[in-house]
Order: sequence, then structure tokens, then C-alpha cells
Amino acid sequence: MSGFTLQRLGLVMEPEPGNPQEVEGVLNPAAARGRDGELYLFPRLVAQGNYSRIGIARVRFNEAGDPASVERLGIALEPEADYELRPDGSGGCEDPRITFVEPMQRYIMTYTALSSRGPRIALAASKDLFHWQRLGLATFAPRHRIEFSDMDDKDASLFPVAIPNPSGKPELAILHRPLFPGTRPKETARRPVSRAVDLDRESIWISYCAMSLEASESHSLGRFTSHHRLATPVSPWERLKIGGGTPPILTRHGWLIVYHGVGEIGEPGGDVHELCYSAGVMVLSKEHPQMIRYRSTQPVLTPALPQERHGIIANVVFPTGIDRRDDLGLPDRFDVYYGMADYRIGALMSQISCRQKELRTQRRQRFRRPISGRRRRRTHGAVHLPYKKGKHMKITWDREVSSAWEERDGAGTLFALYENSDGFERGLRAPQLASRDPIGVVLLLASMHL
Repeated sequence: MSGFTLQRLGLVMEPEPGNPQEVEGVLNPAAARGRDGELYLFPRLVAQGNYSRIGIARVRFNEAGDPASVERLGIALEPEADYELRPDGSGGCEDPRITFVEPMQRYIMTYTALSSRGPRIALAASKDLFHWQRLGLATFAPRHRIEFSDMDDKDASLFPVAIPNPSGKPELAILHRPLFPGTRPKETARRPVSRAVDLDRESIWISYCAMSLEASESHSLGRFTSHHRLATPVSPWERLKIGGGTPPILTRHGWLIVYHGVGEIGEPGGDVHELCYSAGVMVLSKEHPQMIRYRSTQPVLTPALPQERHGIIANVVFPTGIDRRDDLGLPDRFDVYYGMADYRIGALMSQISCRQKELRTQRRQRFRRPISGRRRRRTHGAVHLPYKKGKHMKITWDREVSSAWEERDGAGTLFALYENSDGFERGLRAPQLASRDPIGVVLLLASMHL
């Protein structure tokens, strides 16, 4: 997205001298506008021994309207429930994201609860951002041979409106990144650069939960089902891991997400692995967010400042909060709040200035070139597809590409496709298009590994 730019606005929050609750850092905040119009941050406050609480702070703006500092207001959550505590008294409430879920008329916080079982996604609800009711751990149904229920899981965020599930029923949708064994960055860094990515176990997922849209009671949250693989590591800067970042926020181009990716500094595959956390951008379809309209091939933010390169964990920029600046009359400006080296909090100003026509032109060019003119070096598979009565089409597809293409057909139906070194990551198109667009259906079959 050539019109997406990021500008650093500077440091917003750092540990308060003499405050034992912040001695090991303030980082990775949620951001939410209160009913009073004020912007509040919910930073992770880390005490000695990596004991984490979630604080509350009001953002102070300078004369230009840029975030400049915060006013500390207290604690939103601290470890109390059994799923937030360890037997030795340690534990944590970490890395929150907050979404105002309109059908429920509640703020819902997703956060990482750290106990002896490992990190899990927990939820809490509030009417006013100051009083929070725990909703327990998020629960997930299995998907084929993939078990989500007792798996480490992090980086979760919710959509603010009901989203059609794969069956078309409006439900609450969550983005999350399960941490299957062997998929943490320090583990994937030990593998060859040319390794095959495990598409099921190294992806950001979108899952759905039925809820009563008429009811305002927040305890109506249930089990998340209908899991759909959203995105897998594609580019070199994110080859070790990708994960969620800011909650999805609606723009005129679709749902904007600033996510994180992990790569290496220095020679990949060497004995010493110095990790580097950067940030990228995705834009999801407004109507069907399981379809990716745009994904940055290069990071939009990498560690560069001393505060980003030196801290508790070096070389980390970690976006978690986002605020649309409607208060300034700038609906295309989004302020992003991020963790700096797991010790401080910084702010960025992002601007989306490109027009919808420019995005469509870019997607058509990137999509059509490989379909019509790619020289095939080896194939991932082939399929015979009936597309007219008595006729079949045989399509083969290549598995050596590391790129992404997207297209919107004349009827306005979006097709999104990503491909990495292990073949097609995903593709989706409305079933009614099968008769006139067999290639799109073949790519969908390929993405399902049929």
C-alpha cells in the first residue's frame, strides 16, 4: 500500500522511577476511547520476576494533537484467578487489546493470562473501562486433527462488529496465534532458511463464537469454532513467526491490522540467533475479513531508535494499540501505540492516503502476471475441475513462489491469495463464481491441499 506511511511521534510512557510495579518495564498497551471521548492506554506493567499487571493511563496530547505523555490512573487487572497465577505466587496479566463490541455494548479485553499451564487467552468485560469483570479463558473447539483447547495461545483481538462466519451467520470473531510446540521464534531459528513452513501451526487464525446480538450481557461469550487460517509467514523479515498486533479497525479500504513478524539480525542459520521483531500491515475485506486484500511485503516499522534496540529484550517493536483520530477530524489518521524493546511505550502516526482505484490497479497487476506468464519450475499439485457440462480443466500450480496476489472481480467479490515456499497459503472466492471462474476455485482447492 504505497499510501500507508508511519511516522514516529516519540516516547509516551516509560517506567516510573521508584515504582516497584514498573521496575522491569511498561509495554505493549491496549488503547481505547472512553465514553467521555478521552483516550486511555492499558499498559502491561512488569514488576520484579516478570510479574505483570495491566494498568490504566489517560493519554495527554500536545498542542499539535499528538500523544506526548500519560497520567497514571491505577490498575485495571492484576493476577488473581487461578489461570493467572503459578504455585510459587508468580504469574501475570499481559499484553492486552481492547475492543468496544457494538452488539454487546461492552468493552471486551483480550489478554494473555500466564499460569503454570503456560500463556492462554483470557477475556474481561467493562461498561466504562474502569471496572472489569473476568470472563475466564477463551475456549476453542478442535479443527480436524488440530487441537486448540489446551494449547499456548497469545496475541488475540476481537472485531468490533458481528462478522459472517464461514456459513454466513453473524458471530463474534477473534484473531489469535496459537503457539504449537516447535513454532516459537527461538525454535524456528534453528531450522534451515529453506525449511517448509507448517501452514497449520505457524499461522494467525480467525475463529468465531456465537452470541446473542440483541442481548447486552457480556457473559454470553461461548466456545470459538469455525477456525480459518488467516496468514502464514511469507516474507524473509517474518520467516520465524508472525502474530497479531493491533485490533482490527475499519478503514475505507477494509479492516486494518498492524501485526508483528520475527526475523533474524545477522546471518540466518548461524549458531547465534539474534531475533528482530518488526511490524507489517494487513487489510482484510470489510464484508469477509477472512479474505486478505493487502499485505505488506516489507515491514512498515523496524527497530531503529536506541529505545527500540536496547531494553529488556533487544530489537523489538511490538504494536498493540490503535486509535483513529476522529477527534481531530482526520479519519485517515491512525495513531499506533507499541512496545519498545519490552521496556517503554512509543507512538506512531499512520496515514492512509491512497485511493481505492490505486489499490485495485495494484492488485490486478500482481495477480494476473503469475497466472498467465509464470514459468513453472516444479509443481505443488494438479487438479481436474469440471467447469462446464461435460468439460474439465486441468490446472497445475507452482510451489517455489514467495509472493502474494489479490483480485476483485467485476461483481465486486474479492479473491485473496497468498503463497509461500510450501505452496498456496490460502484463497477464497464465493462458490457462485465457480462456473465462470474455474481458476479461482482451483486455487481455493490448492489452498485446502486437496
